[in-house]
Amino acid sequence: MDIISQLQEQVNTVAALSFNIFGTLQRDAPPVRLSPNYPEPPMNANGTEETTNLAEQPKTMSSELVKAAKEFDVLVAAIPISDGDEEAQLKRIMELQAENDAIGQELQKQLDAAEKELKQVQELFSQATDNCLNLKRPD
Repeated sequence: MDIISQLQEQVNTVAALSFNIFGTLQRDAPPVRLSPNYPEPPMNANGTEETTNLAEQPKTMSSELVKAAKEFDVLVAAIPISDGDEEAQLKRIMELQAENDAIGQELQKQLDAAEKELKQVQELFSQATDNCLNLKRPD
């Protein structure tokens, strides 16, 4: 997998982790009184056990997010630094484009040859099936 694909994959990982973290924190957040005029929100029946788990969960999730961000930074650091100025880069792009065109022409020739061979095979197959159906002997 090339470096750009790895970066895209890591960005998706960071986004998924962030989405899950915010959703989990929102879901598991303890109730809070909005105003002194409102009654105290109800607590869970097993509040102490869940409170311990809820205290550890943000730490675990944040460490996963930091780890993913550090992996992203490593991938960014691995991107090769371009050589030369803009002219050199444009020249390299032109060379790569020419190489791509040459390979494309070669592939097109191979495709044309393969299509020609396929037509020959289909024609021979058609003749063979006609001979079998007509119970003729091959020529």
